Amino acid sequence: MRSAGSGSTNRSNSQNCTETRGAAVVRYGKEVPVKRKDKIRLSPVSTMHYIRFALRLIIFGVLLVLYVLYRLFGGDDIASVIESYPALLVLIWAVFVAEMIFRFFPSRIESPGCQKQFACNYTKTGRTDIVIQDNHGVMMAAFVWMVPNVILGALYMEGILDDGIMILVCSAYSVCDMICILFFCPFQTWILKNKCCCTCRIYNWDYAMMFTPLFFVRKPYTWSLVALSVALLARWEITFYFHPERFSEDTNGYLNCANCNEKLCHHKDQLKRLWKQIAEFTQKRIGKLK
Repeated sequence: MRSAGSGSTNRSNSQNCTETRGAAVVRYGKEVPVKRKDKIRLSPVSTMHYIRFALRLIIFGVLLVLYVLYRLFGGDDIASVIESYPALLVLIWAVFVAEMIFRFFPSRIESPGCQKQFACNYTKTGRTDIVIQDNHGVMMAAFVWMVPNVILGALYMEGILDDGIMILVCSAYSVCDMICILFFCPFQTWILKNKCCCTCRIYNWDYAMMFTPLFFVRKPYTWSLVALSVALLARWEITFYFHPERFSEDTNGYLNCANCNEKLCHHKDQLKRLWKQIAEFTQKRIGKLK
């Protein structure tokens, strides 16, 4: 039978054999890694963002290669090459159509940024003062977006740009859209000044922005994407007009950080720390070389 004194002695010996070293614990001469509490696993919503980013990056890379080859060696342009593979064309078209259709309905694998418009995601906070910090920058954001696209459209109408370059620009926009969500958004940082994607006033403008260049490409598959994206934008703006309380963090508890199922802010902070560590390591290596 073990006495109370021996139990306390064993606990004392165990404590003496444990030592903390940074992110690891040394027990009996061996380092045992300890999981950091500030690390959060990639959420399902963020995982979908990265999948979209990878797919759009691949599509852009393929289109870019096709366009360069067309300019260097002639032959068929991007539109003709895409149309020569109807199965692939329908697949890419269907993916974007499905993504937009899902935006019309509540979904658990979509960002709170686009889901806040639905009544089922409206959680009353008890406050009645509707404050939307980035609402004043909406017109500026629209102006900044329209200017380059008007220039592209004018160049297209003059025959300087062709269907291929407009499709390529659209694909580049789709990649930039995911960069804005995952890494850095100039609209958020410089114009709207919103806290995060969840509170973004123009979140559901993304597809309309993305497919703007396709307005000039007179193809059924391009105009159908443009029409659906405009419908999505109209639905968003109509909902905002009649239910602005759903778009404000002060009146909708769904937008509070504690209720976020995306955790993109945390992942962005992790990326910032990683880049900082890389920069510090690089500086040390440069210092040693000197």
